[in-house]
Amino acid sequence: MANLSLRDVTKSYPGGNAVIHGISLEIVDGEFIVIVGPSGCGKSTLLRMVAGLESISSGEILIGGVVVNRLEPADRDVAMVFQNYALYPHMSVFENMAYGLKIRRFSKAEIQARVQVAADILELGPLLERRPRQLSGGQRQRVAMGRAIVREPKAFLFDEPLSNLDAKLRVQMRLEIQRLHKRLGTTSLYVTHDQVEAMTLGQRMVVMNKGRVEQVGTPTEVFEQPATTFVAGFIGSPPMNLVPVRVAADGVVHTEDGVRLAFDADTVPPHVRGRDVIAGLRPEHAVLGAPGLPLTVEMVETLGSEQLVHARCGRTAVVLRHATRVAAQGGPAAGDEVNAGPDSRHPLHWFDADSGRRLEV
Repeated sequence: MANLSLRDVTKSYPGGNAVIHGISLEIVDGEFIVIVGPSGCGKSTLLRMVAGLESISSGEILIGGVVVNRLEPADRDVAMVFQNYALYPHMSVFENMAYGLKIRRFSKAEIQARVQVAADILELGPLLERRPRQLSGGQRQRVAMGRAIVREPKAFLFDEPLSNLDAKLRVQMRLEIQRLHKRLGTTSLYVTHDQVEAMTLGQRMVVMNKGRVEQVGTPTEVFEQPATTFVAGFIGSPPMNLVPVRVAADGVVHTEDGVRLAFDADTVPPHVRGRDVIAGLRPEHAVLGAPGLPLTVEMVETLGSEQLVHARCGRTAVVLRHATRVAAQGGPAAGDEVNAGPDSRHPLHWFDADSGRRLEV
């Protein structure tokens, strides 16, 4: 196991096409970090740079305190788990897991011992003689993880390993990865576009956008205090409602298309008065009937124990979430005019209209 450091790392392709813009990150020994962001944000490129599969344009990558910029992938002592499993179809499960050790000239006894330990951890013992085509998707992914475990590397690198699995199997595999990390304690860097994976797996999250880091923090910190409107709109399902508003000096709030919001002026903090800002309200923190946003309901989705109320505040789309039992007591319907505001425990979030950065007191 080892610390992993990225120091002002950049990546540009020929023609000046920059895809990674000066990323710095410190991962402590044994930490599980998840890099999350939309497709094309550079997260897999960053992971491949750590693995040595992509060169870096500038900056430094350190593994265990050693600069590895010029080291070959095989010399970095990391193990990568790919999205497509990358198993050899003509080899058995045992042979797939043992292959990396064999080419490194480990003894047969050592190979046997390491594969057996990994097979026990992942419950692959009965499958060791099977070929990949005889396995389910979840079993193949466990073999891919087993192949990484036998290496006993300084760090595990996961590149969207669950994206090819169905929803139920993804939940099961998330639990297996959590158990694996708890048992082994190996430094891990995990890339995904799935915010549920990021929230449930990561001890810390790195939210990326267009080759830059938008925020680093625990899942709770990122959810409750998003650093930018991008993070607020990406993390959460449904994402945070973001309403562009103009706040007068006396605390009166209007939307950009002139709709006055019924917020009590005492709840509007001084540092946002007299400026154009973006007000953020999470769907699950909105209370129907509370003073705030005047809304016209467009549609109501019932999702078992909860409902999503889709509405508009002027030209801005807004989504509210509440328990289905509220509907049974006379909840909103399409065409209704309602008000909604923040609950007492979760005040509004405020962001700068130009930069999108969070405005703190």
